[in-house]
Amino acid sequence: MTAGRAVRPHGERPTVRMTRRELVQGLASGAVVAFGGAALGGCQQNPALGREQLVLVSDGALAQLSAGVWNEARAATPETRDRAARARVRRAGGRIVEAAHRFFPRRGLDAYDWEFVAFEDEQVNAWVLPGGKVGFYTGILDIMDNDDQVATVMGHEVGHVVGRHAAERYSQQVLAQGMMVAANVALASSDSRHSREIAAVLGAGVTFGIVLPYSRRHEYEADRLGVDFMLGARYAAPEALRFWEAMAERSARAPLEFMSTHPSDANRIAAMHRHIAVRAAA
Repeated sequence: MTAGRAVRPHGERPTVRMTRRELVQGLASGAVVAFGGAALGGCQQNPALGREQLVLVSDGALAQLSAGVWNEARAATPETRDRAARARVRRAGGRIVEAAHRFFPRRGLDAYDWEFVAFEDEQVNAWVLPGGKVGFYTGILDIMDNDDQVATVMGHEVGHVVGRHAAERYSQQVLAQGMMVAANVALASSDSRHSREIAAVLGAGVTFGIVLPYSRRHEYEADRLGVDFMLGARYAAPEALRFWEAMAERSARAPLEFMSTHPSDANRIAAMHRHIAVRAAA
């Protein structure tokens, strides 16, 4: 998730080759994505998204993979001593997850080992790991006007879990890595004088033509699901718009959307406004 480009850590450009730890951190930050592969084996229908996803790994496997990252995060950054802040995060988390389970009972969200932790850190940041580990930093809590805005971010993070975005990112990354390896082998065996230039262009094509657009798609989906969960938990959905508008004002400099893993603030707010209007009219 990104709040004015600051809420979800994603400063590094997505890469094709990464260590296991870097991969899990990428999954948490929204930085690791590739292409959909709807015509390939391993595709599953996700009723929460209304589309098929390439899923080559189970939620349980990803939860195990991310457990170490969660433990490291908890060891590196202390939980805030502010009881009110801890209560706000846990209260919003419980209500949002309960609403998400009512929307999609077959997703087994009640079986997840959910944890909602408020970390003592000035970063304007929040993130989620597979298996239901959600971290908020006090930096973002301090600029939230009310619990509805806490629920805005919580709904977005839970939306990533319901959307199985981590599993999709992992699967797409595996597929993208395999394609790049195959392409490099083919180029190495050719007698082309321009193989290096072709490989560089191919890498850029994977990054900007496939990797980044799907990350933006995930963000839009998490926004939409987050609004639904807010409404289901009886939070005020218009506060989501106020939160993102305030965060957009805080963003002094923002990358071009084409070069970003996340939607522009204006496009994100407009899409959320349309969804809230549709839900209000239903």
